[in-house]
Order: sequence, then C-alpha cells, then structure tokens
Amino acid sequence: MRRTLIAAAYTAKGALYHDYQAKATISDLQLAFSQNQLTSRQLVKFYLGEISRLNPVLKGVIEINPDALLEADKADHERNKAKELARSLSMLHGVPILLKDNIATKDNLNTTAGSFSLLGSVVPRDAGIVTKLRKAGVIVLGKASLSEWAQSRALKAPNGWSPRGGQGKNPYVLSADPCGSSSGSAISVAANLVSVSIGTETRGSILCPASSNAVVGIKPTVGLTSRAGVIPITPRQDTVGPIGRTVADAVHVLDAIVGFDHNDAAATGAAAKYVPPGGYTQFLQVDGLKGKRIGIVRDPFFNFTNNPTLAQAFEKHIQTLRRQGAVLVDNVKIANLETILDFNLSGEESAVLAELKIALNAYLKELVDSPVRSLADIIMFNQNNSELEMLEEFGQDIFLAAEATNEIGDKELKALKNLKRLTNEGYVKLMKKYKLDALVTAGPGVAAVLAIGGFPAISAPAAYDKGVPIGICFSGLKGSEPKLIEIAYAFEQATLIRKPPTFLS
Repeated sequence: MRRTLIAAAYTAKGALYHDYQAKATISDLQLAFSQNQLTSRQLVKFYLGEISRLNPVLKGVIEINPDALLEADKADHERNKAKELARSLSMLHGVPILLKDNIATKDNLNTTAGSFSLLGSVVPRDAGIVTKLRKAGVIVLGKASLSEWAQSRALKAPNGWSPRGGQGKNPYVLSADPCGSSSGSAISVAANLVSVSIGTETRGSILCPASSNAVVGIKPTVGLTSRAGVIPITPRQDTVGPIGRTVADAVHVLDAIVGFDHNDAAATGAAAKYVPPGGYTQFLQVDGLKGKRIGIVRDPFFNFTNNPTLAQAFEKHIQTLRRQGAVLVDNVKIANLETILDFNLSGEESAVLAELKIALNAYLKELVDSPVRSLADIIMFNQNNSELEMLEEFGQDIFLAAEATNEIGDKELKALKNLKRLTNEGYVKLMKKYKLDALVTAGPGVAAVLAIGGFPAISAPAAYDKGVPIGICFSGLKGSEPKLIEIAYAFEQATLIRKPPTFLS
C-alpha cells in the first residue's frame, strides 16, 4: 500500500506542538492547563485546524459547534477563577469532546443521525449524558459522523456512511472498513481531531469501530449511562459509551456520564447499584490482571488459520495475560453461539424491528419541532428525496420492515423469551460455571452475544493486519466494569501496542 498525500502532509507537519497534542492524554492536557502552558482556546483552535486539514478526506466530523471557542473562553475563565480560589475542577474541565450525531444537544448543533430528514429539528433538551458532560466542564466541539440512523435504515448501506456526513474513512488504511455505527467517533479520536468522543452501541457500534481504528471503546452495561435524548434503536440494548486513545482517557469520560437520569429512570435506576463509590479511575491499576480469571473463546473468535501474523500476535497477547498474573481458562464455549450470532434465528430481528418503530416514534414525537414525526414520515421523506438520501443505491429495507410491525405481539414476546433463554444458557452460564471475571476475544465478534444480554465490554488496540487495526475485547457480566477496566488497563500498559494512523491508501 502506498502512502497518500494526506499521510505525507501529516508527517510533514510534525512540529513538536503537533506531536505533543497527538500523544497528549487528558492527564497531560490538565497538567498543561495547570502550568499555564495551554489554554482551552488554544486546544480548540488546534483541533479545529486538524479537522479543517484532515476531515475533508476522513469525514469523521459531521458538524462543528459554532460556539466551541466561546465555550473554550468560558472554560479558561472558570479555570483562572478556580486557581484564585484554590478550587479543584473535573478531569474533563476545558477538554473538547465530539458527540455522535444521534446524541441530542440543545444548542446551535443539529442532531440528525446523519439523515437530512432531521436537519433543522429542535430537541427539547440536552441528552442526559450531555447534561452530565456540561456539568463536568467539557467543551462540545461538534458532532461526529456515523452510519446513518446508527445502521438501522438499510442492510446494504456501508459502514460509516450517511447522506449528511458522506463516507467515513479509516485513518490507518483509507480503503479499509472503518466499521460502524460510531465510526466518526472512532475515526476522529484515532486521527486526533479530538482527544475523546462519545459513541452509542446497540450491537457492536462502539466495539467494532474501536477495534478497526485502534482506539479504546467502552460499551457500558445497559442503563449505566442514560439513553434519554439519544435517537434510539431499542432501549433493551442501546447504551452510550466513551472512545479514547487510552483506557484512562475513556475511563475519565465514563466517570462523567454514568448514573441516574430521571428521563431514563427505569434503566438508570436499576443500573445505579453498579456505580462504585469513588468512580472508575481507581481501577486503573497496572497490576490489574493479577488473579483475574479470564476465559478464552477460541472458536470462532481466534480463528486465524489463514493469517499466521494475526495468530502469532494474539497468541503472544494470551501469553502476556498469563505473565501478568491472569488465570486463563482456555478454549471455553458459549452454548448456542451459532444461534445467538444469527440475527434472524435468535429472534433478535423480530424483537428489534418492533422495538425500533416504537422507540423511534416516541423520540420523534417529543421533538419541539421537526420535519418528520414518525418512522412513516421518514420513509416518505426518503422516497420524496431519493437522490439526496441515495435511496436507489441502498434502499430502506430495515425501516420498511420495522414500519410493518404492530407493537409487541406474540411473535415478539416469543423472540424476547428466546433471547433471554439464549443469554442465560450461554454467556451467563459460562461465566458462572468457570467463575470468570471476563471473557477475552479477538475483534468485536462477540458483540452480538453482549448485545442481547446488556453486558459491558472494553475493546483495546491489539494488532495490525497489513496496516489495518484489530482490537482485543474483554467482556463480562452486568456491572463488571471495574474488573474490565483493571484488565484492559493492565493489558494496555503491558503491551503499548497502539501507534498513530498511517493514512495508507
């Protein structure tokens, strides 16, 4: 693969300032703030410059916040005032962040899920996690691109594509799949258009782009973070989580967004018991692998018979886990795995289609103003704006199938019952049988298993296949984020595998 013009430009600009910013963690940024070496305004201007330079090709950002510099000035003023009064501020204070374009903000930004049908719509309030982020002092830099409607419009639509955002590109190999649907959130962090971002996941939409773009993605237990104000697919599986270049950065963001939200009371209330006193950063321990029982699901998640390079890389990682003190339970099996991975056979398709219609209609009806008020309206908009929405190329078969459903009937109830059975007889039974703290898999393939159970996971950079990243995934039962953080952080510190993007063609 040849180096592209964008790669040459990226290298040519390698001034010390740029190099520092490209590697800077949230802790580094806060240290620079405290020592008066950096202001939030300077940091925002740096990221705006990088977006201007790289985003025309990468298309990781769909929209810039016109008030980003004003927010930066406010953060700088608050920081100076805090220094005068000897007050401490949040670790995220003054740090810019990108939000996936299905996360509502009550400001001058749009919230469209990448669709022209929602352009100009007015949301009633900030999403629950945005309220928490603003309280922590973050600067909303803008909205990240995504697979349109979080990959719920059409089966043929490519990962990372939306009518508003265009086709997102993998910054390591531009022709490679960036994965979806939180593609822009991962692309932007990987290419240093921002330090951290927020994605959403229903069935692999954080874990997959994190894996493909060599960043860290945390898929929280469903309900640990509020979904209020997030354009939904199914509340039963939807979750909101952070993406960063390091485990620590992602955990700092996780700390800010977890907890109860009265606009998502049932889910966040049930999961509030999992939030540890003192937050999650206490679990960033370099010896976090010591004594952890980790199951290895080799088939099919370590099936690299035709790729000896990846096989060797992941075998080395397994040995690293053992050397760092983990107790490995090798070659464990998830019962009924083939059925679980089959979206139709498991019953997940039947459940999700009905849930999508119900949840999306409810979201649209709550908007203060909108060109569309129902899934049926969106379908009609796409038909009336076929060229704009590229309807002939990709269609809207998922939307049409969802619209054809009629609430939750016998078929859907049967499917939901089957999904619960598959979860209990498969993942839950395996974890309890071997008393496991986590499962380890290569890539995001286990995401479907985790989706139907609402289970958490962390994807961290692990290897490169002809320049294209692939991650390692640590997953666990509900509320196991502390153990997963210990494991992922210890693995990261023992390997330090991540490298900057190469922008190869």
